[in-house]
Amino acid sequence: MKAHYDTETDTLTLVLRTAPVHESDEGNPGVILDYDREGNVVCIEILDASKRVEDPRRIEVLTDAAAR
Repeated sequence: MKAHYDTETDTLTLVLRTAPVHESDEGNPGVILDYDREGNVVCIEILDASKRVEDPRRIEVLTDAAAR
């Protein structure tokens, strides 16, 4: 998984798979889900990220061991 925060557009992008995007849907206002041909989520885009998440520039990675 890759995460990218664009300060100019205030957009946080979480890339979950490398498959091409076939379809996009705005599940909730400001949250765009991109899907591949099989319906798997490929990418999540959060618009106005600085207003929607705690700190879009800070990424914390949790593993199974850390979650316990």
